[in-house]
Amino acid sequence: MKYAKLSQTEDLMPTLGLGTWQASPDVIESIVYKALDLGYRHIDTAFNYNNEEAIGTAIQKWINDGKGSRKDLFITTKLPHVGNRASDVKKFLELQLQRLQLDYVDLYLIHVPFAFHCDPTTLTPIVKSSGEYELDDDTDHITTWKAMEDCQKSGLIRNLGLSNFNEIQIANIIKSATFKPQVLQVELHAYFQQIPLRHFCEEHDIVVTAYAPLGSPGAKDHFVNKYNYSPDKFPDLLGLPDVKKIAEKYKKTPAQVLLRFLVQQKVIVIPKSTSEKRIQENSNIYDFELTSEEIKTLKNLDRGEDGRIFNFLFWKGVENHPEYPFKLPQITA
Repeated sequence: MKYAKLSQTEDLMPTLGLGTWQASPDVIESIVYKALDLGYRHIDTAFNYNNEEAIGTAIQKWINDGKGSRKDLFITTKLPHVGNRASDVKKFLELQLQRLQLDYVDLYLIHVPFAFHCDPTTLTPIVKSSGEYELDDDTDHITTWKAMEDCQKSGLIRNLGLSNFNEIQIANIIKSATFKPQVLQVELHAYFQQIPLRHFCEEHDIVVTAYAPLGSPGAKDHFVNKYNYSPDKFPDLLGLPDVKKIAEKYKKTPAQVLLRFLVQQKVIVIPKSTSEKRIQENSNIYDFELTSEEIKTLKNLDRGEDGRIFNFLFWKGVENHPEYPFKLPQITA
């Protein structure tokens, strides 16, 4: 239960990883080093997190200090929204490998299914004077995937996957892929359990990774004054009575219960924290097992699509992209 075996390569992906979104470079370097010391072997980052260089420094320091070797680690990063086209895949991947100080990454994901036009100077999205993001409507998942397959063949990537894609988008890639998607990373937590999507992934031998497995409590501050976001969107999963009751029974934290709930169902979790205490707590989820009744209780918390937190509408105008992946709620009079 500590590893998931990936299709095609049979690489072992740790079922617990350290998420690094919202973690600034000055903080994340010491946190990654500490997490590796505590036994974490799976680190999840992305170009858009702006912390790959600090993570690379931490990894190299850990290796150089004789704590372990590169082959012990599973490092995930992602192709950004500004590079989501075949012509940009290798360019961004090579830049990311340079920042991470690695010869290869264990897993490379297309971060989102839509694309923005890129400011070549800053490598950030071009934003119009209206505040809307300049969409690249010519996004072609198939040609982008083929470019990633080429990088996998050349040894720059071990495994390939997707993030924030819907079933139709994934199926289209599967139909044309030589090397099938092995991992799907999506928002997944007690309020948003993604049951149909998980069934689809199981049918296609795709391992599911849950981001925001605790409901992303730290994101409230991140999204203050962000376009189209309210702190009310972020649920207090750690304070739910059912979760607290189970936690008391096992003498565990609510976070440990929520993570165990997913890992026990063969979902990989990548909780983010910059607290050494919480990082250690989050890793102690393999010494207890929830009963079938407790699993059922937690499954009943699912709100379906109403439980989604991250719809990406903070990128103004993104819903107009032809590959925007989510159904928007209907506004009724």
